[in-house]
Amino acid sequence: MDYINAFWVGGLICALVQILMEKTKMMPGRIMVLLVCTGAVLGAVGIYGPFQEYAGAGASVPLLGFGNTLWKGVKEAVETDGFLGIFKGGFEASAVGICAALVFAYVASLIFQPKMKK
Repeated sequence: MDYINAFWVGGLICALVQILMEKTKMMPGRIMVLLVCTGAVLGAVGIYGPFQEYAGAGASVPLLGFGNTLWKGVKEAVETDGFLGIFKGGFEASAVGICAALVFAYVASLIFQPKMKK
């Protein structure tokens, strides 16, 4: 049942974002920022934790989950390091994911030889 919940919740999030992209004039970058900020706000309010428990990877993999991860990192760092935690908490919590994205993007660029659009 965990797989089914992850699948339908992740699919619903993707479908809603696709509708947002097609029905509004928002640029994709702004939609991505909106998703990250929404995840952080839902985490701060306390809604995203139970939602992630229910949906598993369906809620933690999309950009909403990244925003929640940033929020949790900042919250924990502020509790331990005070004001300085505001600046370093998000980096510590999401460093592995960001590093993996950069490494895999670089490897993909070596394999597929991307070309610049004119």
